[in-house]
Amino acid sequence: MGKEAQVAIEIRLPNGGTFGPQELALIEAIRAQRSIIGASRALGLSYRKCWLDSDALNRTFESTVIATFPGRRDGGAQITPFGERLVALYRSIERHAGGAAKLSLNELTDSLDWSFDPKAKPAGAGRDLG
Repeated sequence: MGKEAQVAIEIRLPNGGTFGPQELALIEAIRAQRSIIGASRALGLSYRKCWLDSDALNRTFESTVIATFPGRRDGGAQITPFGERLVALYRSIERHAGGAAKLSLNELTDSLDWSFDPKAKPAGAGRDLG
């Protein structure tokens, strides 16, 4: 059907931190919006969630990932050079993992039922069994 399976990577760091698609999306939204509140709107998440996730990223690493400038007119947050490097490292890991898994992913894709609807209810859902 022309679609390919993709590998999604969530890195569990030895200090208890994580870095995965959610953190990457936050960084990219902050880069584009230049503020945490703008990123929260773009992602459809609460400001509090985005702020807490930004804070967690900054505490996970020795170097700051997201610099904040409260009250600044032209943007209250920006991605640091280390944050940009973090994104590049993640993308590199993603590419390597995807390449290494290509044959297995192709086999999985070949075995898919293309009529599957992930929004459909499981068989028997909603029936009264009593």
